Amino acid sequence: MKTINTNVAYKEEGTGEVLLLIHGFCGSSGYWGKVIPMLSEKYRVIAIDLPGHGESKVLDSVNDIEQYALILKDFLEELGIEKVTMFGHSLGGYITLAFAEKYNQYLSGFSLIHSTGFPDSEEAKEGRIASADKIEKAGIDIFIDGLVPKLFAPENVESHKQSMEEVKKIGYEVQPQGAKNALLAMKNRKDRTEILEKTELPVLLIAGESDQLIPADKTFTASGDNIKQVVIGDAGHMSMYEAPDELGNAILTYLNHG
Repeated sequence: MKTINTNVAYKEEGTGEVLLLIHGFCGSSGYWGKVIPMLSEKYRVIAIDLPGHGESKVLDSVNDIEQYALILKDFLEELGIEKVTMFGHSLGGYITLAFAEKYNQYLSGFSLIHSTGFPDSEEAKEGRIASADKIEKAGIDIFIDGLVPKLFAPENVESHKQSMEEVKKIGYEVQPQGAKNALLAMKNRKDRTEILEKTELPVLLIAGESDQLIPADKTFTASGDNIKQVVIGDAGHMSMYEAPDELGNAILTYLNHG
């Protein structure tokens, strides 16, 4: 792992056009471990740890989606990267859309992986508050133990126990304040479906066939010649663990303008 002045820890492999991978809530750059080898054969792949996740420090001021997007802009500028294709998983997708809204000039294209342009419903907002309370009272480990099984397709819970343990281990390392900041940011994020509808950039939308958190209809909110929609079969919210080859191939096909 490397760290620069923006306090963002990151992994980097390969050379060529830059791909930036952004993990989901209570994840880390480790989420992409099975996919990076496929992508780094032809591309320079950078996977970051969001503030308070992985090896990145908590930044108390970073508690809305726009601030996460600003951190990414500063990160790219510090590395001297002028153009990037951005891939955001779940929370990472919310950040990707905010980035596309404000810093479009840095993007060659972008992808939402198990994510959506829709804001939280009122019920979901209440869930974010309850989750923050649970982390405060019971601790991050108990929260992660309850969260992780929901991330996988029901039919994969038994067959992917090793992957679930790996995801839990990554979650246990998340700093409680970092998790609570992310929950607040997700709760308060605005509707960005219009960004998907209006962008002229090449877009890849990926949904899991059995995603219990963000079903396909919440991901596929826009269509057009520039938008590629892919459903990953036999996957829930974690195709990078449940179907990494299929996810990697979808990304490579998109990058090859397929």
